[in-house]
Amino acid sequence: MSGHSKWSTIKHKKGIADAKKGVLFTKLSREITVAAKSGDSDPELNFRLRLAIDNAKSQNMPKDNIERAVAKGSGGGAGGDNFEEITYEGIGPGGIGIIIQTLTDNKNRSAATVRSTITRAGGTFATTGAVSWNFEQKGQIVLNISEGDPEMIALESIDQGAEDFDVFDNTVEITCAFSDLSNIQKQISENQSVTVEKAELALVPNSTVSLDKNQSSQTLKLLDDLEDLDDVQKVFTNADFNEEALSSYAEK
Repeated sequence: MSGHSKWSTIKHKKGIADAKKGVLFTKLSREITVAAKSGDSDPELNFRLRLAIDNAKSQNMPKDNIERAVAKGSGGGAGGDNFEEITYEGIGPGGIGIIIQTLTDNKNRSAATVRSTITRAGGTFATTGAVSWNFEQKGQIVLNISEGDPEMIALESIDQGAEDFDVFDNTVEITCAFSDLSNIQKQISENQSVTVEKAELALVPNSTVSLDKNQSSQTLKLLDDLEDLDDVQKVFTNADFNEEALSSYAEK
């Protein structure tokens, strides 16, 4: 398993830490609201909304919170926040690329906080296209395997249309064409020994940059700092992390 894939899997596990529950629920609510506003309020007719709700449920977000976020986006709830989707790009330690997706009601604040976070870590706030050329939109599904061989279950996903997979302990991360995400998720969900922890659209790098231990530690802190910003929804990178640095990161 590459250092990049292992970081992605660890990040999913760390993302549900109780210490960050409040921040996590706020971001999940925001995504549901924007998804409901961008299409039909029925998740069966709105793929983005269905993904957002499924992810919220997987993180144990209360049903009332989910329903309020849907109502807010469809015009039936209180609050008139008008969130704008803005993507920023940056260069981090060792020359790695970073893409930061935000949902914000104040783009000046969003740009300023993202810029300062990157520059404080010794990185560079980049222009649009400087990094994104190396990334491709894919579907990603994170599975928790309670019974059976995770690698065999991952191999079955290839038969169902997945393009690639990585196994880390009892966790499997599957990558597929974004157009196949819903169908593959549905087929996998029929396996009683498999729990779908996350299914989302992600930006996957076509090539990665290997980092040494020090660069890896710096970058992991930077990525965490970016994800902790209120306006930031998702962060992607093409960093291939040092194993020792990743092990220390996983234990925090």
